[in-house]
Amino acid sequence: MVVRSAAAPPTPWSKTLAEPRIDPTAFVHSFSNIIGDVRIGAEVLVAPGTSIRADEGSPFHIGAGTNLQDGVIIHGLEQGRVTGEDGQAYSVWIGEDSSITHGVLVHGPAYVGKNCFIGFRSMVFNARVNDGCIVMMHCLIQDVEIPAGRFVASGTVITMQQQADRLPPVSPEDVAFAQHVVGINDALRAGYRCAANIECIAPLKQGTSMNNGRNGDGGATRLAPQVVEQVRQWLTQGYRIGTEHADERRFKTSSWRSCSPITATHLAEVIPALEACLQEHQGEYVRLLGIDHKAKKRMGEQVIQRPGDPPTATMSVHYGAKVASTVAPGTPGVTNSSLADDFTHQVRQWLGQGYRIGAEVADPRRFKTSSWVSVGLPSSRSEYEVVAAIEHLLRESAGDYVRLMAIDPTAKKRVSEQIIQRPQGSPTPTRSVSTPTPAQSTANPGSSPVGQQVRQWLMQGYRIGAEVADPRRFKTSSWLSVGLPSSNQEREVTAAIENLLAESQGNYVRLLAIDAKSKRRVSEQIIQRPQGVNPPITPSPTGASPSPAPPAPASGLDGAVVAQVRQLLAQGYRVGAEHADSRRFKTSSWLGCALPASQREGEVLSALASLLRDYRGEYVRLLGIDPKAKRRVLESIIQKP
Repeated sequence: MVVRSAAAPPTPWSKTLAEPRIDPTAFVHSFSNIIGDVRIGAEVLVAPGTSIRADEGSPFHIGAGTNLQDGVIIHGLEQGRVTGEDGQAYSVWIGEDSSITHGVLVHGPAYVGKNCFIGFRSMVFNARVNDGCIVMMHCLIQDVEIPAGRFVASGTVITMQQQADRLPPVSPEDVAFAQHVVGINDALRAGYRCAANIECIAPLKQGTSMNNGRNGDGGATRLAPQVVEQVRQWLTQGYRIGTEHADERRFKTSSWRSCSPITATHLAEVIPALEACLQEHQGEYVRLLGIDHKAKKRMGEQVIQRPGDPPTATMSVHYGAKVASTVAPGTPGVTNSSLADDFTHQVRQWLGQGYRIGAEVADPRRFKTSSWVSVGLPSSRSEYEVVAAIEHLLRESAGDYVRLMAIDPTAKKRVSEQIIQRPQGSPTPTRSVSTPTPAQSTANPGSSPVGQQVRQWLMQGYRIGAEVADPRRFKTSSWLSVGLPSSNQEREVTAAIENLLAESQGNYVRLLAIDAKSKRRVSEQIIQRPQGVNPPITPSPTGASPSPAPPAPASGLDGAVVAQVRQLLAQGYRVGAEHADSRRFKTSSWLGCALPASQREGEVLSALASLLRDYRGEYVRLLGIDPKAKRRVLESIIQKP
């Protein structure tokens, strides 16, 4: 199939007549146009109807594994450049493994990072979209920089940096969707190449499988899909492939022996050499190495065989395209993880952020005194090797608490912790907390109000903290601080809060919003109470003994407060609140309270009644806030000690 490409036309700003440079493993459809200094990496798919014109602004870079779908237009202005990952100036840079979907316009100067998804008919102009971003359909990104790992909803117009900075992080479901699209287009690329190759297409016409024999783009292998994908990735990065083996005794002392060297640099030649190594050393450990032959150092390690693994003939995988993320259970060389999906995802996320994974163990006695014992995990960048070691640790430590740690190797400090196992009979947190009990507030981290509050605080740039108090300490306001991960990832913080609630049953728990720059608290919210806490009591206006609140008028709120809230909501204002103990009240150092940003009277009154109960014995004042002018229109004290 002939690729339609040409040199840049002679113009005052382009006199070199530069021609496209296309990697042999890329597929460029003949119904697409590529003009000028366009550099297309390995395994790129350029679909029909695509126009890539480096005839004004140039050069362009399209990273390995990226797919440019039907109708994509890439062009650039003569003026304006972005800096690519290689430090050079480009008119348009698109990183590796990104999806530029149907009808997208990327107009230089523009930068799109690795693992990005740009949705149908969206436009990126004079902008920078960093790694891992997902931009949905019909969006405009102009004159801004989108931080890494952010989500842009369909139809969003972003032309101011403040808008870009407030974007929410991508969710695991969004990432899975983007990876799914990459996998589909990789399969299409392999299919297009196969359709142009008589040796590949002939078995299909005869009704036989594509896995019989080999073709120019790949062949059949019985290696695990993840192993094939890792080999492909290292070869694309220019690394050599090596292998080592060790029996049980040598494995315990980490005394590996090198296998026969693999000098090949093409996937179709490397795969048979790996299969031969596994066959030769059945019953032993075998690990795969990525080697930078210029720097003469290892860039990665991955164990691909262990004693007791079934023979490599258990399944057949065609490696003409990248492997999808879903793998059949029991695949040799791949950890069939028994970890919860949340924990596996957490390990993957930490490794992707460059952290090292550590672990600690504590029996019930040590757990009560927080005397954890460190356990060695492999200092590996391979998710499968780390997960396998964690599973082995869980089996060996049944009946104990086990927690994982993310360690920043540069700063040599912990950045996050997460308990992944408790003894039988101990409460185990789940990703979504069930319906609240009387021991808890009306909203747990997995449910809407607190989850929304955490999200709001994180988007405002605050750090989330927590404190715990037993009933005795609560009466004297002697709270104890509890460590939460200093992360801006909502999912990670929420998981830590759920762990805290499970470990602190019978105690009060409150969340804090902390301004990291000024190092002060800006808001507090109690999210759990012990069982048996009394319902709100309405103080008697005559000074007589307090009586239970009547059920109807807004959960026991004073009628004047109810009328004031109703009036504020009717005028379009938002209702807020602040509290202060006697010491803070004297210095007018009020602390903000979390109330739902709702216009529903019943919801606001219910939250306000709960707030008065939480801060009984303190001053509480009601705020009326004009959301447009961003100023207070009312301050009224509604509770005194």
